Amino acid sequence: MSFLTLDLNLLRVFDAVMTEQNLTRAAGHLAMTQPAVSNAIKRLRESLGDDLLIRTAYGVKPTPRAEALWPQVRAALASLEAAVTPGTFDVSKTHATFRMAMADATAAFWLPALMRSIEREAPGVNIRMVPLTTREPRPMLLRGDIDLAVGFFPGVAAQLMSEPSSPIRHERLYSGIYVAVMRRGHPLAKQDLTLDNYCGANHLLVSFSGRAHGLVDEALAQIQRERRILLTVNQFFTAGRVVANSDLITVLPKHLIASTGMTDALIYKELPFQLPAVHLDMLWHERDARSPAHKWLRSHLESMNSVAQKTAPGTNPKNDTY
Repeated sequence: MSFLTLDLNLLRVFDAVMTEQNLTRAAGHLAMTQPAVSNAIKRLRESLGDDLLIRTAYGVKPTPRAEALWPQVRAALASLEAAVTPGTFDVSKTHATFRMAMADATAAFWLPALMRSIEREAPGVNIRMVPLTTREPRPMLLRGDIDLAVGFFPGVAAQLMSEPSSPIRHERLYSGIYVAVMRRGHPLAKQDLTLDNYCGANHLLVSFSGRAHGLVDEALAQIQRERRILLTVNQFFTAGRVVANSDLITVLPKHLIASTGMTDALIYKELPFQLPAVHLDMLWHERDARSPAHKWLRSHLESMNSVAQKTAPGTNPKNDTY
């Protein structure tokens, strides 16, 4: 294949299909017919000598060559877009699809306001949520599986600050505290939460990996104490439901209590030991740094931070009753 003979329009089609993982949705995004998209992918296959996309029952699955190629294509298209349309970006007319990774409670906390803004300001922008099952989202960003990760990624920000050559960029959106959460009728609800009665209770741990050891256990080990983790779950919503209907105690970021949907049934107390602050960080790959649409999304999440600070439980003493 000679690059000089490659139709670069095929790369736009390839990018859309890789984003949507579905030919029909990609066709709608590109304002093309589905047969036209299929034909474009066929031509690109012939040019590159690789199948690129394999049909499945639910859409298409990329080959290893396609997965390796896509991040470079996305970066090139973003650079071209920024160069061709400097200063003329109109979010109300743009068409873009972003794949974002967040934990369930973070999504519940952040997405409602974002969706209202997209409906009002950017009707051509689509969001595809990807499950966040790790505290280390950088491989997902490097592979191009996602465009943006938002969550608590302990240690990642510090590593990125010491690795200026890393292609991963980050920004802090929010900082909060951890609290102990239990049902209103819990035996400890009307008592001071001491270290002894905390460690003597049964506990629930939110663990993406299922590993029954977390930040709290590390803090307890430093003071020669431990707790019994009776249950691990991988969703904050599930944690809220279980704790509201049992005598288990869990530890949650204070601002995410409302995301459990069980605020009327829960109370929280200060922990009887020290934990570091919980930070909500936004991570993205430098290939998207100059994309006008991606910059709009990031700046919008940044601007929503002040709203989040005002609406998070505990910021208003009158609402500090969970």
